[in-house]
Amino acid sequence: MPETPMPFFWYELMTTDLDAAEAFYTNVVGWKAQVFDGAPGMPRYMVMNVGERGVAGLMAQPEEVRKTGMPPAWVGYIHTRDVDAATKSLKAAGGTVHREPDDIPGVGRFAVVADPQGAVFNFLQPDGPDLPALPATTPGSIGWHELYTSDWKAALDFYSDQFGWETGDAMDMGPMGIYQLFTAGGEPIGGMMNKPEQIPVPVWQFYFNVPSIDAAAKRVTDNGGQILVGPMEVPGGSWIVMCTDPQGAHFALTAPVR
Repeated sequence: MPETPMPFFWYELMTTDLDAAEAFYTNVVGWKAQVFDGAPGMPRYMVMNVGERGVAGLMAQPEEVRKTGMPPAWVGYIHTRDVDAATKSLKAAGGTVHREPDDIPGVGRFAVVADPQGAVFNFLQPDGPDLPALPATTPGSIGWHELYTSDWKAALDFYSDQFGWETGDAMDMGPMGIYQLFTAGGEPIGGMMNKPEQIPVPVWQFYFNVPSIDAAAKRVTDNGGQILVGPMEVPGGSWIVMCTDPQGAHFALTAPVR
């Protein structure tokens, strides 16, 4: 287990229509888009900002990804000081390496991996200084991380051992099973549960903070997205909706009030 917990700290959408995705998320979440000035020849990459702080990125699916038929999707990046060592450790613990560690000029070293149950995420070893943390409830920041998996107990053991995450409270959701909270130092930042049948494979879902859920849900549908679940109140008093954007990528929104 690492001495310091390794949390998610960046989020990225690969989409089939970058311009449409940029317009959708700026309208729905309130992000401000900025073109990333990367190395010459790099594909266009849009940084989505909360104030002056980048929190996420949008990019068009590379041709090799598009050919696989993979739908547009959000993926999270877990922070690491040594991506090569983290990737080696993950593989030894039963994880899968989809792309071996490689360099992104001006950004850092990354790898595309999956946990033993198959949920995909990325590692990133940044070149520059760490980004300052935002308060957990800041509008536009990522307020919750949710893992739908085939074995939440095994998944929690894996993430705890590899990244120093700790067990929080567990909630009995009746026929839906146990919803297990986890932390990465401090207050809970997410939950894990065994996936329902309608979710075909283990996957991470990310919740973006908005001021109020009904207004945000209307922005989703007004801008061509769909509401799949909610609005729904969750333990603790927050409100959520689960959605897809116009290109089909899944995401969720969370707010302190309806």
